[in-house]
Amino acid sequence: MSATDPHPVTGQPFPSPVPPGTGWPGDPAEPETPVATTAPQVIRLARTALDVAELDARISVCRACPRLVTWRESVAVTGRRASFADQPYWGRPGPSFGDPDADVLIVGLAPAANGTNRTGRMFTGDRSGDWLYAALHRAGFASQPSSVAAGDGLELTGIRIVATVRCAPPENKPTTVEKATCAPWLDRDLELCEPRLRSMLALGGIAWDAALGAARRRGWHVPRPKPRFGHGAEADLTTADGRVVRLVGSYHVSQQNTFTGRLTEAMLDDVLRRL
Repeated sequence: MSATDPHPVTGQPFPSPVPPGTGWPGDPAEPETPVATTAPQVIRLARTALDVAELDARISVCRACPRLVTWRESVAVTGRRASFADQPYWGRPGPSFGDPDADVLIVGLAPAANGTNRTGRMFTGDRSGDWLYAALHRAGFASQPSSVAAGDGLELTGIRIVATVRCAPPENKPTTVEKATCAPWLDRDLELCEPRLRSMLALGGIAWDAALGAARRRGWHVPRPKPRFGHGAEADLTTADGRVVRLVGSYHVSQQNTFTGRLTEAMLDDVLRRL
């Protein structure tokens, strides 16, 4: 493994993990972007981000969860999948991806170790992304049906993808503390798009609970008892100014669900039509 490896689209050499501001396609950060190293700093930097671009930059350099930082960077250096061993790994938190003026949010769980953690873009470079972007293309949200690497030309219109946790966790299982530490980033994502937001799609039960939690912290009315997650479940959330935002649930586009038929293309298309 060399000190640098060529980016699969641009050919530019990068070390792994990728330093901010070095030319990675879609990197929102610069070397001077402020870095959160504690939970209180996450709260402060999330609240003071003026727009989606600034928020994404700050997310992409966060180092507030030591276990996740160690894991994501170790995968980037010594834990690469053999089929990607000759590629550089992003090895940083995954910023949101999509239309900064979107009126629909997709809330995921966390980046995959050899997906977003490698490519630097949500749901990019793994089988989950193959399913999600093909469906988004069929629904008219995505410019192309595949998402291979940052810089491949993919664009989203009217929709943006965020996550409950922004770093790849070991065994895809973030801890309760890690989810709580990361929550202010999602809170600010929700706040920035709130004036135009009409619906959210939660991919999996953890994302469903995260969306409800963020809504409550924003002062929205959330039905009681807590709406239960399920594929196709819906809940009407009411913003502080009285607008209704529809929350729709979907089984996650994980290989465990798609390979077994628990989630089919028709099922995913159906929930996307409700957005």
